[in-house]
Amino acid sequence: MMKDASYKPHERLAAHLEQELTAVNALIRDRMASKHAPRIPEVTAHLVEAGGKRLRPMLTLAAAKLCGYDGPYHLHLAATVEFIHTATLLHDDVVDESAQRRGRPTANLLWDNKSSVLVGDYLFSRSFQLMTETGSLDVLRILSNASATIAEGEVLQLTAAQDLATTEDTYLQVVRGKTAALFSAATEVGGVIADADEAIVRALYDYGDALGISFQIVDDLLDYWGGDATGKNIGDDFRERKLTLPLIKAVARGDDDERAFWTRTIEKGQQEDGDLEHALALLNKHGALEDTRIEALAWAEKAKAAMAQLPEDPIRDMLIDIADYVVMRVN
Repeated sequence: MMKDASYKPHERLAAHLEQELTAVNALIRDRMASKHAPRIPEVTAHLVEAGGKRLRPMLTLAAAKLCGYDGPYHLHLAATVEFIHTATLLHDDVVDESAQRRGRPTANLLWDNKSSVLVGDYLFSRSFQLMTETGSLDVLRILSNASATIAEGEVLQLTAAQDLATTEDTYLQVVRGKTAALFSAATEVGGVIADADEAIVRALYDYGDALGISFQIVDDLLDYWGGDATGKNIGDDFRERKLTLPLIKAVARGDDDERAFWTRTIEKGQQEDGDLEHALALLNKHGALEDTRIEALAWAEKAKAAMAQLPEDPIRDMLIDIADYVVMRVN
């Protein structure tokens, strides 16, 4: 085995959890099968086996192991988290009319929107079947609440994304819904299934919440700071008229002429050649990108502080390193 230093933090964690991840992958393949509708495993496999990091299910496995759990149900919960995540991706690609996901054509492009929506629904249903097998009402409450919060966050984003009145508080609410809710549920249920102390479970929740927020802020920032190395196309969010944190900051600090520019390009969608360059100039003029970066780093520090409350353990240290890794691209 290679030395730990040669791995990225999530790769070190994956190596540490190799046996459990193999079992989770087998469980996912088993539960995404369908006797009557072969399109379900076809669509699901296209996304599930596209080479994602499996970060969310890893967080569940890591939290459970960190709390000394030795039963079988952390595997069910990790698969549940991955099914919920995959279902949201299938739905998101339809809503966003996306053509690519993880460098491959999206399911809605290869099949159609109907298949993506219905298979997403199937995976949500499968996730509930899996979580009930644990026999824990607390687990069911946490994950069902997370599912509702994710859907609520996506709907909120629909109404807030092109509204210049959207505040940073509303943005944070959207991020907590569409991204952080599943991170925090993933870590929290790992502690709950292990019957961990309430303070430990709270720390795990706080870690997942802060990690998810930092993760999304970095993603939004890279839309204006990205490049070939990040796999992001500069300005996609601008072209799609998404009012993310950098834009919210710039709009709030702009004068009347700048507000007119944002109204034309974001609210009305009347974009012309040179508008992206002007938008970037305004973001830099008002320090919006740098301030967004500082916020991402602050949330990563909150995640690390939460994890520091847990007992010393190699898994704890890897989870702390993951918080640093999430912001490394903008640090």
